[in-house]
Amino acid sequence: MTPLARILLARIDATGPITLAEFMAECLLHPEHGYYTGETVFGRQGDFTTAPEISQMFGELLGLALAQCWLDQGAPQGATLAEAGPGRGTLMADMLRAQGKVPGLPGALSPHLIEASPRLREVQRAALAGQPSRWLERVDDLPEAPLFFVANEFIDALPIRQFRREGAGWSECMVRRAGEGLGLAFTPPEPRPELAHRLADTAPGSIVEFRPALPALIAALAGRVSRHGGVALLIDYGDWRSRGDTFQALRDHTPCDPLATPGTADLTAHVDFEAIARLATRAGAVVTAMVPQGTFLEHLGITQRAQSLARVMPDNAALENHIAAHRRLTHPQEMGSLFKVIAFHPRGSTPPPGFEP
Repeated sequence: MTPLARILLARIDATGPITLAEFMAECLLHPEHGYYTGETVFGRQGDFTTAPEISQMFGELLGLALAQCWLDQGAPQGATLAEAGPGRGTLMADMLRAQGKVPGLPGALSPHLIEASPRLREVQRAALAGQPSRWLERVDDLPEAPLFFVANEFIDALPIRQFRREGAGWSECMVRRAGEGLGLAFTPPEPRPELAHRLADTAPGSIVEFRPALPALIAALAGRVSRHGGVALLIDYGDWRSRGDTFQALRDHTPCDPLATPGTADLTAHVDFEAIARLATRAGAVVTAMVPQGTFLEHLGITQRAQSLARVMPDNAALENHIAAHRRLTHPQEMGSLFKVIAFHPRGSTPPPGFEP
């Protein structure tokens, strides 16, 4: 039994079952035993690999897409370049390197990283050595200024609450004591006004998930973009509407029981892109269509960039790895269709590149 499992069991014994959102928050961000306080969680030696770790092309293309938005909106000075959930800092480093070649851009965008984990902040500082970067706890702490924002595999780790439809009511999935360990149980059904709109597209027994932190997050982002200009670019796995039980854990690149060893595995759930679009529109922003990651990257020119890099590969092994990385990022049977991309921008501004029909 992990130390965090003992802490959670003691809490449940004292106050009763906890929501999945409370469980996820403790497992991921507990100050001593949380998953993101671990030594290595990203890359081949960690539990999962994100797109920026697969190839530099991903960050370069995102950085240039944000640079084009900056140019299209009049090249505002004193703007913010921000990333939420920046992992090891690879994506931000690649974006800044690519943007450094855009005339007038270096110095116009101030890099900000939104990171709650002290351990990961140190890793990011090393990756961004020499860059005048700032670290923030929350999106709400971002400056009131033009915002050029990216989040890759960030929203999937925001804690969820999960409900099962029972007639016109909803039962919530809770984490409870089950013998000497942890288990799941559903509460008695009751009306849930926040889920009333899901009665039309679900049946009894259907599972629906939502993220309590999402409305405030999207309101903060879309509000800044609407008031001051900029763009928010969100990349994650999921679909247009949340359906079914998508709560999952990953350890050593392999699915595992999310309740078995709290604090030692990554916990995520699929992203509901319709919810993001609805919240951003409500905050006054214009929302793009949701597109597959592979399509988005092709529109940004990843194949041309891949061909250019292939010509300078030092040997056949490097070339084979490079070709495999391109395929992994774009192919429909790999990350190309599993991951989706959506963006929002101010009314009257040019839509960001990558979302062409």
